[in-house]
Amino acid sequence: MTAAGTAPRTLVVRLDSAGDVLLAGPAVRAAAAGSSFTAVLCGPQGERAARLLPGVDEVLVHDAPWVGLEPPPVSREETDALVRAVAARRFDRALVLASFHQSPLPAALLLRLAGVGWIGADSEHYPGALLDLRHRRAPGRHEAQAALDLALAAGFALPRATTGPCGSPRPRTPPA
Repeated sequence: MTAAGTAPRTLVVRLDSAGDVLLAGPAVRAAAAGSSFTAVLCGPQGERAARLLPGVDEVLVHDAPWVGLEPPPVSREETDALVRAVAARRFDRALVLASFHQSPLPAALLLRLAGVGWIGADSEHYPGALLDLRHRRAPGRHEAQAALDLALAAGFALPRATTGPCGSPRPRTPPA
C-alpha cells in the first residue's frame, strides 16, 4: 500500500526475450492483483509477449545494454529517455526480474534515478541502497517460480479464483 492507502503503481522489469517475459507471467499477475496500475518494462524482443500478459496496463520498451547476446552500445540519450519515462509514470514499487546469471542492479540503479520508491530483486551481489528487498533465489529454481517467489516475498499474492498449479492461469471451461 502507498502512503495514501491506495494500491501501489507497480513496474515489473524483465528485459530479455519473449519466452522470459512469458515466464514472468505469474509474477506479473500477482503484482497486478495488488496494484492500481501495472506496467512491464521489457526489451524489444519481449514487447509482444508483455502485451499478452493479463493485468498489464502499459508496456515500456528499452533495449538494455547489459542484456542479450548482441547488446546495443551504452547511450546517454537512451538512458536519460528511460529514466524520464519511468519518472513520469510515478511508480511506487518495482520488481526487477532477471535470470540467475544476470544482475538486476543496473536496472535498479536507473529505477532509483527515476524516483521509484521501493525496489525488489533477486541478487547475489550486495546492492547498497539500490534494493529495498534483496531476495535470494532458491538453488535450481525454475525462472517462472523464482519470479513468483520474488513477487510473493514483496507482499504480492496471486488472485486465488483464477490460479491453477504453479501460479498458471486456470484454464477456462471450453465453450459448448
